[in-house]
Amino acid sequence: MQIHHSRRVVLGLLVVVLLVTGVASAVPTGQTLVVERVDTGEVVVSQPVEQGDRVALVYTHSVEKTRVYDGYTVRDGYLELTRMEFESYGWGLPTDANVTREDGVFVYDPPGTAEDLYVKPGRIAGHRLLVDDREYDLVGRADAESVRVHLRDRSALDALSTYLTTL
Repeated sequence: MQIHHSRRVVLGLLVVVLLVTGVASAVPTGQTLVVERVDTGEVVVSQPVEQGDRVALVYTHSVEKTRVYDGYTVRDGYLELTRMEFESYGWGLPTDANVTREDGVFVYDPPGTAEDLYVKPGRIAGHRLLVDDREYDLVGRADAESVRVHLRDRSALDALSTYLTTL
């Protein structure tokens, strides 16, 4: 009789653990910025982000050989393009937009949001990804292959896992 009761307790605890794990993996608690290779789906960057966090792509313009900064802000599940900076006009840069000049740099507040950004990191361009105070070398991480940058909901289980790996 005692053994039968112990099995019920163990089975009951197992069910509770499975339920809690299932709920924790399903309940979103925030977002993660994910960068994955287009060809393989391999995740090369996974960084928790919050509403209002800044994300930027920084690279050298292939023709002008000057710095370009594409700034985004995490808003409502999207990456909102909020600032573009460039040092000279060249192919692909806005020529007819409302561009101002700040500290010797052209600045533009472009419209638009994106669910996905596709980038082909170039060795000459030296594409880097900035996420608030962290910097990632996209060329090295993706071996200069195309990447998809997007937001993914982060579950409570993901958040706990991230927390435990930082201890």
